[in-house]
Amino acid sequence: MRQIPRLFVDTQLHSGLQLSLPPAQTHYLATVLRLVPGAELRLLDNRTGEWAARIVAAGRRQVEVSVGAQIRPRETAPDLWLLAAPIRPERFQLTVEKATELGVALILPVLTERTQHLRLRPDKLLAHMVEAAEQCGRTALPDLAPALKLPALLAQWPDDRALIFADEEGGLPLAEACPPPPAAILIGPEGGFSPAERAMLVAHRAARRVSLGPRLLRADTAAVAALALWQALAPRTAGG
Repeated sequence: MRQIPRLFVDTQLHSGLQLSLPPAQTHYLATVLRLVPGAELRLLDNRTGEWAARIVAAGRRQVEVSVGAQIRPRETAPDLWLLAAPIRPERFQLTVEKATELGVALILPVLTERTQHLRLRPDKLLAHMVEAAEQCGRTALPDLAPALKLPALLAQWPDDRALIFADEEGGLPLAEACPPPPAAILIGPEGGFSPAERAMLVAHRAARRVSLGPRLLRADTAAVAALALWQALAPRTAGG
C-alpha cells in the first residue's frame, strides 16, 4: 500500500481551497511519484495543521490540488531550543534533521572560538527541516534563528529559560539536572568549548553543566543524545 504523501506549503490552508503547487513539489508528485488526478495528499501549512487534499489536475509543469477536511491541528512543540555550533555542512544538516524529528521548537547556530565552519545555508537547512517533518509526521516546523556568537547569546539570555550545556569535561548526569521547559540545550563544536567559554558558561546564572556519559561523542551525536534524553526525562509539562 502506497503511503500518502505529506507536503508543507507556504499558504494558510482551509477547506475548499484550491492551489497550484510550486515546481519542486510538482516534479515530485507528477514525475517521481507519477500521481494522477484523484490521488490523495496530506498538506501542512505550519500554521493551522494537517489537511486532507486531492489532486485535481496533474501535468509535468503544474499540479493543482483541492483541500478537504482538517485532519488535525498544528501540534504544540515542547519549549526546547537546540543551540549548536556549526560543524561540517553534511553533519550539521543531519543535526538539524534529527532535531526536527525530535520535536524542538527552535534551532539556533552558535559561533564559538573553535567553530571552523562559519558559512551556513539557511535555505538548505530549512529544506532538511521540511523533509524531516514531512516524513516523521510533524505538523510544525522549528523556527530557525540567525547565528549568534556565544558571548552575545549569553548576554541576552532570557531569565526564565534554563541553559543545559553538554561539557566533554564532565558535569552532572542529565537525569539529575533535567529542567522543565522553557529550556535550551547547547552543543559545542568539534574540539569542544575553549577554557574561557567554559568559564563563562559555568558562571552564567541560567547554566546547568551536564555530562552525556563516559564516551567522547561527536557533536552531532551529542545533540541527538541530549535531545532524546531531555524528551524522556523532562517533566510532562514539556508538551509535544
